[in-house]
Amino acid sequence: MSLDPKLLDVLACPKDKGPLKYLEDEQVLVNERLHIAYRIENDIPVLLIDEAIDWPAQKNA
Repeated sequence: MSLDPKLLDVLACPKDKGPLKYLEDEQVLVNERLHIAYRIENDIPVLLIDEAIDWPAQKNA
């Protein structure tokens, strides 16, 4: 399922307060600047810094 575009407009990375890129197929929100991603579980973004996962730069291409 896709996240609401209005929600995506207001979401920000809790670590650097910058924008996040939504990757629907992977169900993650990616911070390309810090190379981290936040999972989306049951259509709810898990925006906890301690829950962020490493996101290699090559996956963003």
